[in-house]
Amino acid sequence: MASLGRHIIVEYYNCSPELLNDVVHIEKSMENAAEEAGATIINSTFHHFSPYGVSGVVVIQESHLAIHTWPEYGYASVDLFTCGDTVNPWVSYQMLKDSFQAGHGSAVELKRGEMALLKRKNFDVKAMRDEKSSEDGDPIRTRDVWFTERDDKIALSLKHDGKLYDVQSDYQRVEVYNTQAYGNMLTLDGMVMTTEKDEYVYHEMITHVPLLTHPDPKRVLIIGGGDGGTAREVLKHENLEEVVMVEIDDKVIEASKMHLPTIAQSLDHPKLNLIIDDGIKYVNDAADGSFDLVIVDSTDPVGPAEGLFTVDFYKEVHRILSADGLMITQSESPRFNSKVFKEIYQTYRGIFGQDNVHCYLAHIPTYPTGMWSFSYSSKGSANPMNLKPTEEVDAFVKANKLRYYNADLHKAAFALPNFVKEMIG
Repeated sequence: MASLGRHIIVEYYNCSPELLNDVVHIEKSMENAAEEAGATIINSTFHHFSPYGVSGVVVIQESHLAIHTWPEYGYASVDLFTCGDTVNPWVSYQMLKDSFQAGHGSAVELKRGEMALLKRKNFDVKAMRDEKSSEDGDPIRTRDVWFTERDDKIALSLKHDGKLYDVQSDYQRVEVYNTQAYGNMLTLDGMVMTTEKDEYVYHEMITHVPLLTHPDPKRVLIIGGGDGGTAREVLKHENLEEVVMVEIDDKVIEASKMHLPTIAQSLDHPKLNLIIDDGIKYVNDAADGSFDLVIVDSTDPVGPAEGLFTVDFYKEVHRILSADGLMITQSESPRFNSKVFKEIYQTYRGIFGQDNVHCYLAHIPTYPTGMWSFSYSSKGSANPMNLKPTEEVDAFVKANKLRYYNADLHKAAFALPNFVKEMIG
């Protein structure tokens, strides 16, 4: 043996972008490449970054295989490092080339630890390793696969056991991950939309705040909300005569019914009129004063939701509200998306009036910064502090087993930190 290790520096070009953005495929490919080369896997750790790119490493008893991908360029950079002569890294090279559907690849092999330059040193193994790690036996194999939503300055990472759903719809990439900490998680174009473990915070706050302060709501319109959580909470109010939900992407509904059944449980409710269509078009075509409450349950202002963040759209919502009608929207994070947050409230107040627009907050762990905001815009006399009698609210909370919302929290949600007050004026 002329050297301690073999190090192959690899570049793959013209690969399948979809495969290079699929963290589970890459993990399996890297592990298969290690095993076929004769290596013993100890640990694998992989991260998928939003909106694209995967980094990962397979630690083997004989060293490691590491990768980073640029799906937008169809390019992957790989290091194959093996110790001794029992593992052939060129087997891994060819398997990965095939697995990523690379148009071509290039590689340079380096010999690491030239034996002619090394002198063996004696040392006491027991003095350098603890008792447990010095025991005889095979290494324990572990696995870490991560989804990471990030921008230039902040990131959220969740460990998961793989994808349950992955479809490119006509509008966006719809995925469901089986996360270890938050259950099944829905993402759209790489952004976290909802998870089984913390969804109730968002859905209870976007619905019960308006419905328990409107004087007599009968007809509710939900724009978006394809996971079904907002509809589920709205339909707990038995006094409503009709709930209309307009979701543009049927794949969001399909994914939610399949993998988020506790959230999507009311999408077949007889009182729900579920329409697959463009919410902007529906609002534009709706009659004046036809809804008591409009909930805009949208994604961030990108992709198919971009049109929901315009003055023209909000003016149309104002038009279709009844005399005491309310518009509720998710209004981004004051910390994470400050520019949009401030612009939203300027826009609403220009339409509904300075004193008729209110901000309230909730804490959602899987949303950027954890602090999330909602807007409460009143066309008439409805006011967020005119909550129904406490005993009535308490009875509703108890009967429906709400996990976040209650009368005290309702009032506290409108008590804004000073920095938020300053942002919206």
